[in-house]
Amino acid sequence: MPIPVYSFTGFLDSGKTKFIQETLCDERFNAGERTLLLICEEGEEEYDISKYPYQHVYPEVIDQEAVTTEELEALFRKHRAERVVVELNGMLQIGPFYQKMPEAWQIAQEVMFADGSTIMSYNANMRSLVVDKLSGCEMVVFNRVPVGSDIMPLHKLARALNRRVGIMYEYTNGRADFDNIEDPLPFDINAPVVEIADDDFALWYRDISEDPKKYNGKTVKFKAQVARLKKDRDGFFAPGRFVMTCCVEDIQFMGMPCKYDRSDQLHARDWVMVTASVTTRFHAIYRGIGPVLTAISVEPAQAPANEVATF
Repeated sequence: MPIPVYSFTGFLDSGKTKFIQETLCDERFNAGERTLLLICEEGEEEYDISKYPYQHVYPEVIDQEAVTTEELEALFRKHRAERVVVELNGMLQIGPFYQKMPEAWQIAQEVMFADGSTIMSYNANMRSLVVDKLSGCEMVVFNRVPVGSDIMPLHKLARALNRRVGIMYEYTNGRADFDNIEDPLPFDINAPVVEIADDDFALWYRDISEDPKKYNGKTVKFKAQVARLKKDRDGFFAPGRFVMTCCVEDIQFMGMPCKYDRSDQLHARDWVMVTASVTTRFHAIYRGIGPVLTAISVEPAQAPANEVATF
């Protein structure tokens, strides 16, 4: 049987402990389930089990980097737990801990907390850690937001890294609001030809990858580099671009298969302007369903001002 894991991320003093404490005091969440509470980071706030409606909560302080799968399993058995709540260390990457979780443990929810008055500074100086936390969470809570301040930078930060994340703002006066800012795409998806500006490639690639059916039957036009497929006997190549999500270390090529009867005349890394129709179907490059292009035209093009695309 899957073991639900409720994961809370964010930097030190971002409000994780306070929220978890309040959640465990709420009978809607804590109805007596035996809960293993893993604490990977100790801040000023402390857990007070005496305030919980049920006392079946078992806190354990662990070293997020050093803990092993076997140790996690032993703690779970020790307390005969039914679920796990984990407060992760904000200065460490999340992935390595998730990889060490026992096989039966499954993330039920991941929420990030961020101090609205300092998160932009973290983003400027510790971008890779901010990306790590924001890119996978279901909800981000920006707390300690000054009343009357401009929330658009916070909104853009979250949306640039995670289009589907829920956003909440908690203000210094105690008010809390859900984000309801609409995000119009910077290109017209209903145009006869959906033209993608050079600076919008990364955003468009993510959008078409996350919701390819939205583009089914449409015609798109974009600038890309040629990538040759290992098995291109069927006349396919993969137009795309190198994309940087957070830092130089994570730059990777992002392209999609494109049917083109003169693909054998293209040279790898050449810049081209591609106009193509989109269908959503199976292709080996995805090992499943994804957007597949059929070229209408492929013309030589000048490299964009910024060869590496960013969000």
